[in-house]
Amino acid sequence: MLEPLPQDLAGWLAFVSRTELPILRQTARRLDQARQQIDQVSGRDITNIVLQDPLLAIRVLAYIQDVGHGHLHSDITNIASAVMMLGVDPFFRMFEQALTLETMLQGQRQALLGVLQVILRMQRAAHYAHDWAFARHDMNVEEVALAALLHDLAEILLWCFAPDLAIEIRSRLQADRRLHSANVQQEVLGVKLADLQLALCRAWHLPVLLTTLMGGDSAHLPRVQNVQLAVKLARHSTDGWNNPAIPDDLTAIQSLLHISRDTLLDRLQLPPEVLPRFLLAGGEREDHQTNGHDFSRHPR
Repeated sequence: MLEPLPQDLAGWLAFVSRTELPILRQTARRLDQARQQIDQVSGRDITNIVLQDPLLAIRVLAYIQDVGHGHLHSDITNIASAVMMLGVDPFFRMFEQALTLETMLQGQRQALLGVLQVILRMQRAAHYAHDWAFARHDMNVEEVALAALLHDLAEILLWCFAPDLAIEIRSRLQADRRLHSANVQQEVLGVKLADLQLALCRAWHLPVLLTTLMGGDSAHLPRVQNVQLAVKLARHSTDGWNNPAIPDDLTAIQSLLHISRDTLLDRLQLPPEVLPRFLLAGGEREDHQTNGHDFSRHPR
């Protein structure tokens, strides 16, 4: 970076807002392939591509809110509606020469791996959120999944635009597990990422509904709990299923979905070797392991 990095919320907000957001190289390839078959491509096809990439998703949302700000009768809270409003041809023109994340971080292998890990985690969170929202008969499943996909957007942007600081924060947290991430962020960046994300949502005129689903001020609402628990489980299982917080996550998810521990483990499709431990942690009878419970039905 040629310019000095910001030291407060206003500085970070201005810094991120004036910089082009990249998209994943895989996303760019999928868009190119779809563009070559534009006569056969539907809005749903485009939506499916966008929902695999939190960086493209936020670009689409921010753009549609910007062009429609003050003119829309209601907020656009999902990608399918945004794509329909844009139209197929304008969408492809808009992202024809998009900067890719891999190009932006070329030569910075540690930074690239770091941001890809966060994106993979948010993809997993979105998958969980979508599945549980569907099970809850949520009125708009995609809103919930999108909120989970974008929940840690500020962390992704930090890896993109200030990877050295992202690496420093990660190193401090790994060196001392007692540290709180928000406190380390404040020390290193001069701002907490949650505060930066909220400021970005406001600057980009993102729908209040999505901001509510991503935040923690309405934690009593089942839809917000859906998002928060999906993000927690994705985070805690990043390095495998040995994190001591996971049993509590599973108990909270059971409460949200009103299902048994056994049914939840079926839905999650966990590795067979972890199932006995989580069944016992959930209060299931120990004879589940030997009394006809077929762990082979849980694929890896």
